[in-house]
Amino acid sequence: MVFWVFGYGSLVWNPGFDYDEKMLGFIKDYRRVFDLACIDHRGTPENPARTCTLEEKEGEICWGVAYCVRGGPEKEKLAMQYLERRECEYDQKTLVNFYKEGDSLHPALTGVIVFTSTPDKENNIYYLGPAPLEDMARQIATANGPCGNNRDYLFLLEKAMHNLGHEDDLVIELANEVRKVLGVVNVVLNEKKLVGPTQLPHQPHVPIPSLQLHPLPEPIALDS
Repeated sequence: MVFWVFGYGSLVWNPGFDYDEKMLGFIKDYRRVFDLACIDHRGTPENPARTCTLEEKEGEICWGVAYCVRGGPEKEKLAMQYLERRECEYDQKTLVNFYKEGDSLHPALTGVIVFTSTPDKENNIYYLGPAPLEDMARQIATANGPCGNNRDYLFLLEKAMHNLGHEDDLVIELANEVRKVLGVVNVVLNEKKLVGPTQLPHQPHVPIPSLQLHPLPEPIALDS
């Protein structure tokens, strides 16, 4: 079972699994939003992080990276098991068409797997839903988990999309608002490619309690 999987969040800059090929491109009629809770990577049950998921929106496109895994059943099984543990807040696997730059009419790939989440708080305990920009920024500025803090997730995604040449307006706007909360200004992205950790620890999920925003950390200086 050879498969392709589309990364639009941390998979863009830190796939974390053994893949054979990657391709830059986009999917149609989806946009990136920060409406999903993360309680075991970049947040905790008491102070969930906000990470990105996809929202269906006709006419929108979402840029990212598609990864191919081939090489036999065992390798493919290990890669999918890793992805399912890592992406376990996402309750759906959706199959999409994937397009390359310069040809928006003919998909380069079909049947690409993308991890998505049901936008329903009653049926999906990890779905936070939309919130005012300032509230999202404060939550992202204060959340921390076993894999690091929420703000670095956002800043690394911002930088990764910049390096790919396809910046996301929402990511930029939200990152700038988080910098305002943290008291960080005059950040300039450079062209350095990102290097992330090779593996993410996994912990069992537990239900999310009511969101509580913790006091802000001291202002930090963000590396460019």
